[in-house]
Amino acid sequence: MNKVETKSVNLFYGAKQALKNISMSFNENNVVALIGPSGCGKSTYLRLFNRMNDMIDGVTIDGEVLLNGKNIYASNVRVEDVRKRVGMVFQKPNPFPKTIFENVAYGLRVNGITNKRFIEETVVRSLKQAALWEEVKDELKKSALSLSGGQQQRLCIARALAVEPSVVLMDEPCSALDPISNAKIEELIWELKKKYTIIIVTHNMQQAARVSDRTAFFYIGELIEYNDTKEIFTNPKHERTQNYITGRFG
Repeated sequence: MNKVETKSVNLFYGAKQALKNISMSFNENNVVALIGPSGCGKSTYLRLFNRMNDMIDGVTIDGEVLLNGKNIYASNVRVEDVRKRVGMVFQKPNPFPKTIFENVAYGLRVNGITNKRFIEETVVRSLKQAALWEEVKDELKKSALSLSGGQQQRLCIARALAVEPSVVLMDEPCSALDPISNAKIEELIWELKKKYTIIIVTHNMQQAARVSDRTAFFYIGELIEYNDTKEIFTNPKHERTQNYITGRFG
């Protein structure tokens, strides 16, 4: 089933067109990597799915972005409801200046959940899902800012998972991390796809090849090629894709 889909999406920053007629569909329990040179529209495309582009002045969007068959840009859709269903992990870890526990509980509290036992169980489950529980289980009252960079990023993943989204977006989640933390996040992505649809923006070709089922190559706002990751990296159909993955440009 296609949990997520875009149909003929165009996006403009003022007069500048940043996305050109992008149609893509994403299968459940798949990881899709978005690759391409800086400024090609990957992150802009990713931000369509939780309506973060709405925050930028002068942005206009046409086309459809479908989540479970419903257009999330329809006039009767509340942005808050979209963001409950679509988790986001950013390039740099951004924990709140709160305890480890309260970071994960934050989304539940914002959504009006007050059941103490439910919150505790959800925090534990989310930390386990994010492969962080064993490292922090005795330190839940400590500040999240005391964690290492890699731990902070896994905490941010736990925070995103706590509200039980169906889709998880990751915008270069490993770019600020050391190689060991990077490897842990990649293992985690592989584990999480059993339950979620994951869309990841990465500049790291090896990472895209390792973690994704399908890969999309963007270039100057256009979707050039979208296929199984193995095909993209061993037998790309387009010369531009070939040039990018072999390092001839980008």
